[in-house]
Amino acid sequence: MNVFNSLTRSVEEFVPASAGNVGLYTCGPTVYNFAHIGNFRAYAFEDVLRRVIQFNGMKVKHVMNLTDVDDKTIRGANAAGVALTDFTRTYKNAFFEDLKKLNILPADVYPAATDHIPEMIDLVSKLIEKGVAYKSDDGSVYFNVRAFPGYGKLAHIDFDNQRTGARCAADEYDKENVGDFALWKAWEDSDGPVGWDSPWGRGRPGWHIECSAMSMKYLGETFDLHTGGIDNLFPHHENEIAQAEAATGKPFVRTWMHCAHLKVNGEKMSKSAGNFFTLRELLEKGFSGREIRYVLINAHYRQGLNFAFSALEDARKSLARIDACVEKLAALAGGASADSASAPFAAEALEGFTAAVNDDLNIPRALASLYDLVRMSNAALAKELAPAGAAAVLAAMKRMDEVLGVIFFGKAEKVDVPSEVSALLEERATARAAKNWTESDRLRDAIASLGWAVKDSREGQSVTKL
Repeated sequence: MNVFNSLTRSVEEFVPASAGNVGLYTCGPTVYNFAHIGNFRAYAFEDVLRRVIQFNGMKVKHVMNLTDVDDKTIRGANAAGVALTDFTRTYKNAFFEDLKKLNILPADVYPAATDHIPEMIDLVSKLIEKGVAYKSDDGSVYFNVRAFPGYGKLAHIDFDNQRTGARCAADEYDKENVGDFALWKAWEDSDGPVGWDSPWGRGRPGWHIECSAMSMKYLGETFDLHTGGIDNLFPHHENEIAQAEAATGKPFVRTWMHCAHLKVNGEKMSKSAGNFFTLRELLEKGFSGREIRYVLINAHYRQGLNFAFSALEDARKSLARIDACVEKLAALAGGASADSASAPFAAEALEGFTAAVNDDLNIPRALASLYDLVRMSNAALAKELAPAGAAAVLAAMKRMDEVLGVIFFGKAEKVDVPSEVSALLEERATARAAKNWTESDRLRDAIASLGWAVKDSREGQSVTKL
């Protein structure tokens, strides 16, 4: 399995420190509003990454943080006149609901920043002791970027061509500014009731210190893989590295991966442009979570993704084509055991799929292998594909879907047809053979009254439960 490491700017073989076990940290949502599709582009990429790791037989410990205290959440809670925990709870719950709709696997741990203030205070204290952080006159604590020689290695910053020296008190700031950043922010009137006591006075942690403290708590001082959107590479991830490595003296993360931006109809997503969509808004327009997921993963993660309603319509057609093939395969397979010799093209397609996903998560190429399999399956179904061959194709598709998470096998699962319905089907087959269409229609209605729908095709008649 090869991936592009943002730290080295090269494609490398991914080998975890502990054979067969991967520590994965992904930057989660800031829970001040409903997550939008730009956010979910990153979460879908991270889900595919995790699935590919598991596809290769490795176990994953996945940690995703919830940023529930920062400039935005405090402003939102105070504007709403409610406690911070009450304000963020709504958006935490909504986020988990959205993940389910997109078939994104749940993380093993979802640490919330407000539950880990002691760990953050301890980390800030270590940085002060090591001489890379200092307290300002107002009681805030800043990281001195010039005191950490490795600062800038992830973003490949050229200090000589950057503005330096200013203090960055805000959680998000000008990406050209490599000034000292806040580890602990002193309490201000605008913070209202939000604040915690610390050795430096009342205040709250800076955004960057949260991820360093929580990732090391659950994954150790050095772990395998850290991901996020490309907009988090600098300053957020750069600052995470500085904080962690200055405190421990050890490498923080072995491999960094970042996904590119999402645009809507070729433009940067913004409310003012009228192209800002949450997942909920797309669902309300009649699109399914499966269709949205398909669009979000149907581009290489390091390439920009252009999200359009036409792409959702295309996804619906593509998935319907896959569904139709799966349904026919399942009807033919019945309870047969898979025999790869009966459908050698299935193994070939799966081999191509595996090579694609292991080549830096090349999902477009992987999907091409899936569609090759659909095309070859339809051709075989039109001839003489054996039930064991159909079962082999279904097994290959299910293996592919361990990564993709978009194929629907619900209609295709073998079901026990009641004897009463089976008897009526036999009568109807006899009526159709005799071209007694009136009797055929009557029997169709009788079967429907028992809760089963009849479908006629070149292969004969089949039933699905209503």
